[in-house]
Formats: sequence, C-alpha cells, structure tokens
Amino acid sequence: MAVEFVTKIYKLTSNFPKEELFGITSQMRRASISVPSNIAEGASRSSAKERKRFFEISRSSLVEIDTQLEIALKLAYCIQTDLNEISEQMNHLFASLSKLIAKTK
Repeated sequence: MAVEFVTKIYKLTSNFPKEELFGITSQMRRASISVPSNIAEGASRSSAKERKRFFEISRSSLVEIDTQLEIALKLAYCIQTDLNEISEQMNHLFASLSKLIAKTK
C-alpha cells in the first residue's frame, strides 16, 4: 500500500505547475518515497529502538505530506476530489504505522 501511495503522489504532482518542479512537487515526492523506504529500513533493523525510530520517521513523512497537500489545495494546484483517495490511504498508513510503533518495544 505504501508504494501505491507513492505512485498516487507522483501522478497528482505531475499536474502541478512546472515552476513548482523544484519546490512543492519535489518535496512531496521525496516525502512520499520516504514512507515505504523507512518502513523497509526499519523492518530490517535488529534493535526494537531502531525499528521504532524508522517507523516514526515514516509516519512523520505522512504528516509532512498532509501539510503539503493542504498548501497545494490552497494554491489551487489540485482540488479536494483529487485528494480524497490519497487522504484515505494516508489515514490508513498512519494508523498502521502507529500500531507498528506501539507494538515495537
């Protein structure tokens, strides 16, 4: 699901203005890639403390994207209906990561 999320962010940002390529577009894409990358890296760590830290970084990237989506909406780079499925996925990922973090002791 996290990889699907990345593809949705890439598709959404492909419609953003070209002058944002090195601004919000790049930032959102990097943050979206951070989500599955940090989940994978965390899962490979042997210590619970390290796993938890990477899962927290992944969850923080979701919060970052949420803020960036709100900014993109305010700038009229997208409309709310463009964000409905992405928001649903973000909420699901956030909840899943929160459970992983809580279980990692």
